[in-house]
Amino acid sequence: MRRTYFALAAAAALAACAVPAPAQQPAAAQETIRVDAAGPGTPFPHFWEQMFGSGRANLALRAQYQSDLRLVKKAADFRYVRFHAILDDENGVYSVDAQGNPVYNWTDVDHIYDALLAQGIRPFVEISFMPKAIAGAHPVYQGFWYHPIISPPDDYARWDALIRAFAQHLVDRYGIEEVSQWYFEVWNEPNIGFWAGTPAQQSYFKLYDHTARDLKSVSPRLRVGGPATAQAAWIPDMIQHAVQDHVPLDFVSTHVYGNDTAQNVFHSDRSIAPYQMVTAAVAKVHEEILHSARPHIPLIWSEFNAVYDNEQKITDSIFMGPWLADTISQCDGMTQMMSYWSFSDVFEEQGVKKTPFYGGFGIVAEDGIPKPAYDAFKLLHELGDTRLPAPKNEALVTRRADGTLVIAAWNLVDPGQDAAPKTVTFDLTGVPDGAWAEVQRVDAQHGDTLAAWKQMGSPNDPTPAQVSALRKASQIGSPEGIEVREHELTLTIPPMGLAVIRVR
Repeated sequence: MRRTYFALAAAAALAACAVPAPAQQPAAAQETIRVDAAGPGTPFPHFWEQMFGSGRANLALRAQYQSDLRLVKKAADFRYVRFHAILDDENGVYSVDAQGNPVYNWTDVDHIYDALLAQGIRPFVEISFMPKAIAGAHPVYQGFWYHPIISPPDDYARWDALIRAFAQHLVDRYGIEEVSQWYFEVWNEPNIGFWAGTPAQQSYFKLYDHTARDLKSVSPRLRVGGPATAQAAWIPDMIQHAVQDHVPLDFVSTHVYGNDTAQNVFHSDRSIAPYQMVTAAVAKVHEEILHSARPHIPLIWSEFNAVYDNEQKITDSIFMGPWLADTISQCDGMTQMMSYWSFSDVFEEQGVKKTPFYGGFGIVAEDGIPKPAYDAFKLLHELGDTRLPAPKNEALVTRRADGTLVIAAWNLVDPGQDAAPKTVTFDLTGVPDGAWAEVQRVDAQHGDTLAAWKQMGSPNDPTPAQVSALRKASQIGSPEGIEVREHELTLTIPPMGLAVIRVR
């Protein structure tokens, strides 16, 4: 994709006095994109908004979590949510009686899944983490604030019985017609610090094999996959293992973040900018699948975001609008679903948060305050389900079933970088002169709740009046009208801006 950069003017040497010349503003970029409104296109399923991630399972019992779930459901109409630790001891799933016999308790599991299903959202079941009573005498704890156990089972017979009982309970409670539409993913990121088995891959494959066969023993209609790795790892090995050992594998899944390194993802020193990393990693895995023994197996990208750490200037900012649009545009056709991590800042991996804008993963901040990323998801939801030709790094041009054109255009610039606005002209074949377009935006003037919070003095504990003002600041306003003249529509997009245009 193309970026604009700040250019310094050469200082003019003046004989009378040596006054440095002022810095020039970056020259405005101009683009022309030709669109045939009635031309052939390709299917454009909304793969980026089918699923969101969230922290750990028990958070789903909280009122603010459920309120944020409703808010994001209205914006993106997503179908699945994925979270860690459904089997964690926090949920009281597994214990043993005085004689050492297993005791299963599904009370919190039922409350958690009922809360999702009541809002029309299905679980994408990440099977994790290890109950202490199965982890053995010396369990290994992960460093998250809630300290999940990441040990392998001390006794695989007990693990097998737990997984079969878990799956059977879900089928008994919700019915196989419902549960067969869920996904079951084995563990989370076993290639980094979420799995204590050694060697990591071999021991994870053992866990996967047991778990997949346990699920299928309850019903062959249950969908199971993995390896849910970080940094786009292990996919060829996972497919090869499943084929050679005849292990059920209905989909493959993996993760990547924009600031993962090329060394970790590609095992090379190639230069990949952070804004390109997610796209590059998805393309890598897509190609690996095409050249595998299962070239048509579905790929589910079960975690992604622009950064894996808390960077306020990234995940809380208007940067996420153009970054998200560009990532969607580039990844189209390479994955069945991508799950943005995460939908809400009701999230405690590093502990209870002390401020509403800390660079959290969610698109909704504390107190139900929508971030610019929320507005970006809401606008991109408007895109049609047929994609028309256009440069992938410049615009997403789509058509709805009723013939309405919906176009996303953006100006992707790194936070803090001086850059010029970008002017884009769409040459619209098949759209009559005098037609009107509606334009909505996410930029510094539309939905920038981070800036509004800073203008308040960055309060750690906003008052109810301040929260109300921030929610109001999140509103991007009514559409602006632009007339199509001589079959052309021109608009200017500021740095870090996203614009979505509807031409009826």
